[in-house]
Amino acid sequence: MYRFSIKEDEWILRFSPKVSFEADERQAVLLSLLHIGEKLSKYSHGDAFLMFTKKIGAIVFDVETIPSFILTVSSIIPDEHWYFQELAN
Repeated sequence: MYRFSIKEDEWILRFSPKVSFEADERQAVLLSLLHIGEKLSKYSHGDAFLMFTKKIGAIVFDVETIPSFILTVSSIIPDEHWYFQELAN
């Protein structure tokens, strides 16, 4: 679990027990979140968002704002499990 601040908001970053991350990967996720910065405050309680990183893949975050600002890494999807579908018109 990590704690970080963006402006006046104190955030907690936690990782679901079903997700396995090395310490350097956890640090990379935290640094990426700091680059998002104030955009985090636009998410409401119960929202989710994806972050794509070259090193880890797609990271699924769940947002809680009650009673605290908490981001939970609920899943990771490596890029070899991404599928793109182009729809024909």
